[in-house]
Amino acid sequence: MQIAKLSGMAKKTKPHSPEAVKLGKAIRARREALKVSQDVFADMAGMHRSYVGFVERGEQNLTLDTMTRIAAALKVSLAVLVKEAGL
Repeated sequence: MQIAKLSGMAKKTKPHSPEAVKLGKAIRARREALKVSQDVFADMAGMHRSYVGFVERGEQNLTLDTMTRIAAALKVSLAVLVKEAGL
């Protein structure tokens, strides 16, 4: 379990669901295959680096818009990303 600091207070974070973890792993695998850091990828996707970390660990419940932006930054369709996650 990770600890995230929000407004000076520590907050424990945990995966939202097994599906979020699977999708996060697929996103990380694709990002690593592109050989880009979380920081660079976050810029590519228009989000903060720490948010990317939460996503890759399955600690964030993603909206369709966010999943689409992530897939576009990974240069794959959302359908391919979901299939690679086994969902």
